[in-house]
Amino acid sequence: MPYLKKVIPAPEPVDCRILTAALDLFVNRGFHNVSIHDVQKQAEVSIGSIYNHFGGKEGIAKALYEHLLIEMQDLVDCAIKDKDTAIERCNEIISQLFSYSETHRNIIAYVFNPRHSEFISDEPPLCNSSPFVSIRDIIQQGMDSGEIKQRNIWVASAAIFGGPIRMINLRLDNTIEQPLPELLEEIIDSVWQGMLGENVEITSDSKLSLVKNVEMPN
Repeated sequence: MPYLKKVIPAPEPVDCRILTAALDLFVNRGFHNVSIHDVQKQAEVSIGSIYNHFGGKEGIAKALYEHLLIEMQDLVDCAIKDKDTAIERCNEIISQLFSYSETHRNIIAYVFNPRHSEFISDEPPLCNSSPFVSIRDIIQQGMDSGEIKQRNIWVASAAIFGGPIRMINLRLDNTIEQPLPELLEEIIDSVWQGMLGENVEITSDSKLSLVKNVEMPN
């Protein structure tokens, strides 16, 4: 089973082996270029096992997508738990996405595949999935508290996460050769230019925290 943080159990259950094999094949070849027999061969399972667990290739794709969204939600939940402010939480999510783009490339590539609707027709758009709703909630909380300038929530979300997600896509396409964590401080600095509320300011001593509370003159 493809996980971001959990250790893969050994021996890996049959359904998990199928999803792990399918992830690598779908990302490296493309969904439409992979057959059930390709998945069966790489997972070293029977065709019957695939149909019994998932009903076919589309069922595998849907189960894999739903599983990886749970992994993404866990990433967001950890950021909420470990950081105090909305800006720190957003920064931590970006940092983890950059790190996992290097260490768990296929998971990130599958989640951010813009063509899911071609083979997973009954799933909501990625932007309306649970982890991305949670991200918008974090941003809204930041606007409500004054950390982040008031904006239309979609505009604010695009301004904060649009650039980092684009960087991830460029890295996955090998357009960017430099590992993303090496570019994190520069990206974080660029993200928050023009997005900070009146009660915060950029600090010079900690680019990842970026902000501190300040008293505004009366």
